[in-house]
Amino acid sequence: MGAAQTTAGSGPGYARRPDYRVDVETSPRLVRVVFGGEDIARSEAALLMRETAHTPVYYFPPSDVRMDLMAPTERSTHCPFKGDASYWTIAVADRVAENAVWSYRDPYDEVAGIKDHVAFYWDEMDAWFEEDEEIFVHPRDPYKRVDAVRSRRAVEVVVDGVAVARSTDARFLFETGLPTRYYLPREAIAGAELIVSDTSTSCPYKGTAAYYHLKVGDRVFDDLVWHYPEPLAECGKIKGLLCFFNERVDAIHVDGKPVAKVETRWSR
Repeated sequence: MGAAQTTAGSGPGYARRPDYRVDVETSPRLVRVVFGGEDIARSEAALLMRETAHTPVYYFPPSDVRMDLMAPTERSTHCPFKGDASYWTIAVADRVAENAVWSYRDPYDEVAGIKDHVAFYWDEMDAWFEEDEEIFVHPRDPYKRVDAVRSRRAVEVVVDGVAVARSTDARFLFETGLPTRYYLPREAIAGAELIVSDTSTSCPYKGTAAYYHLKVGDRVFDDLVWHYPEPLAECGKIKGLLCFFNERVDAIHVDGKPVAKVETRWSR
């Protein structure tokens, strides 16, 4: 969505960060937001914002939002790339979500298309839907791919100096912007013990993951291994397979060659 002129002018943040991107486009999907048993937003013209270092966000035309259930508040925030945001509190029956809604009434030129559109804090809402399927965590980026590919290459995982897993029947998971992940069958584990963890996480592309601690000798490595018991259909090939954090093991070898380590938010 191209830039237009606004009274706010150009965002000052871009002069300091010329590589910073905020891209906005109209989504072809029917998007619904549910709170307190009400569809508080339902739109066939929602805007999807993709912003550097942020997860995607839906912005809704105000005509597609139950603004009658919202009251403006005194809260405001400033973004050097988007402008000044105003906030609303939602009240439905006995349910209240304070400052859970925001809008840019006079955004900077670079994001003029979101003017007066309304966005919601994801976790403050009860449910989100694209068409008639519930979506989780955040909207999926249409420019991101997740491919699970079967490979006969030899994969070896080394933890605390011990080869704890070996397999020639892995699924290599290629996800845009992230390190390659290696999903191994359970029988690949050797020389280590899996201990069930209470940790779980959710991914909008793959589903809900369960975790294991890994015991190697007398040492326990917390939440080092995860798997998807019931992955989303798009990632069905990794169902039940085990994956290690590349960032937190000694090494992962593929065909005898070490996989390069990269810093991610999971590094320790």
